[in-house]
Amino acid sequence: MSANQRLILAVVLSFVFFIVYSAIFPPKPVGSDVNASGQAAATRTAAATEGRKAVPAAEVGHEVSAAEKVADKDATTLVSIDSQHFSLKIDTLGRIASKVLKDEKYYVDGKPTELVAQEGAQPLFIRFADEALNKEALQTAYMSDVHTVSLDGAMQRVVTLTQRLSNLTVTKTLTFYADSHYDVKIGLSKPVRYFVYVGQHAEHKGQMVMAVHGVMVYTADGVSNIFQDGDVEGRSSFRDVKLLSAFDQYFATIFFGLDPDIVVNVDRDRNDNPVAYLEAGDSLAFKGYIGPKDYRLLKSIDPVLTHAIEYGWFTWAARPLFSVLLWLHGIFGNWGWAIIALVVMIRLVLYPLTYRGMLSMQKMKDLAPKIKELREKYKGDPQRMNAATMELYKKHGANPLGGCLPLLLQIPVFFAIYRVLLNAVELQGAGWILWIDDLSRMDPTYILPILMGASMYVQQRMTPNNFTDPMQEKIFKYLPVVFTFFFITFPSGLVLYWLTNNLLSIAQQYMVNKKYAVIKAARHAAHLEEKAHDEDGSKS
Repeated sequence: MSANQRLILAVVLSFVFFIVYSAIFPPKPVGSDVNASGQAAATRTAAATEGRKAVPAAEVGHEVSAAEKVADKDATTLVSIDSQHFSLKIDTLGRIASKVLKDEKYYVDGKPTELVAQEGAQPLFIRFADEALNKEALQTAYMSDVHTVSLDGAMQRVVTLTQRLSNLTVTKTLTFYADSHYDVKIGLSKPVRYFVYVGQHAEHKGQMVMAVHGVMVYTADGVSNIFQDGDVEGRSSFRDVKLLSAFDQYFATIFFGLDPDIVVNVDRDRNDNPVAYLEAGDSLAFKGYIGPKDYRLLKSIDPVLTHAIEYGWFTWAARPLFSVLLWLHGIFGNWGWAIIALVVMIRLVLYPLTYRGMLSMQKMKDLAPKIKELREKYKGDPQRMNAATMELYKKHGANPLGGCLPLLLQIPVFFAIYRVLLNAVELQGAGWILWIDDLSRMDPTYILPILMGASMYVQQRMTPNNFTDPMQEKIFKYLPVVFTFFFITFPSGLVLYWLTNNLLSIAQQYMVNKKYAVIKAARHAAHLEEKAHDEDGSKS
């Protein structure tokens, strides 16, 4: 097997391994039995009088405990906030207990999307370090200055929540904005140690298991610390945090605008999922957001929020590619055509390299019989065989690695695009043509992945090869089938990208094949002319 063949095989098999591994060993989904890690136990309410709520006490310690139960999701709603795009509820424990998106593009199976986990930690829940104080707080409901708030026609509304304990009064002043973010001011009548939870992300039907879910802590040094669900071992603490996010594929619950001295902790629940909270001892002020990870929306609120959109190892390539995709969407007004235009731009940038690589592969195909002869001739002398092979390459201007560089460049581009299209909530509910009404979901008709597989087969047939190993040839032969199988469940936007890339590759390969045929014919004619000239010279 030549070096060219080995490198191509390694790259392709690495790509297949990436897909297979992601499918077989996906990140663990959010569990249904989540330890609150500070969202203290409470049972169903017994009575509510004059805005106050009695909740039976439960044993609560500072450390995460498997014995700690989940707070009752049916606790009475204290405040209802309504706007054109969302509705939000605050319960009697002072938590944001529900946020539902009204926009139809976010509907799943005809139902609005709930962004707050109904079990586990919920946003703005306060837990006290003092056990006795915490018990009392769990039995004492908050009171509110308002119970119904409408954001329609208003840019912002203020809600004041008050919890009166025997030796402490807690005041939460919340300012809600129509763009889904809010301001938080927590005041205490005296300093005590307490913790404020960002909440855990809700579990959403239809999201891909290959997407990363968990908690992000983005610090002032530009580092994104990711804690994935099912993979948290202990407690981590941070200062100078710019952004704290509990996120899934498309949505996030975020705290930002934090004082640099505020301590942010990330703990684990009984399922090894991350639970994040702020640690404070006196009054506290920060900002929050619950909603989709829509780049334009996040940037309009605060540019730091755009760091909540995380692309993993390929962030360095994914961010600029997404910026280009966003720019193209501004031109075409459709995400499907923007994806196609992005592929065209990438192919144009890589064209000089891919062109030379394709020509090199054609030359290698023509030289394959001669290389085989050299191997037979110098079978017992590898050193002479390698020297003769390199001399042959030099004589005919062939580069055994020439066809690999374009492929190697396309692999990180593909993975970057894969991460972009996997995490782009902008594609949710975004249609393209006819049967494609949501580019963030798989093609229900399987037309796109089948076309992708067929185009890959055609491209494979057109691409020159010099396989000498039957097993290697068989692997490549069945790759279109394997890729079609895995791409069936991929977002339509990603399949559209790969299909377009294949079609452009076919067109480029066709042009190269035609041009190389002309070059080859010219060389053959020149060779015949030279041979005839030599024969004439010998006769004379």
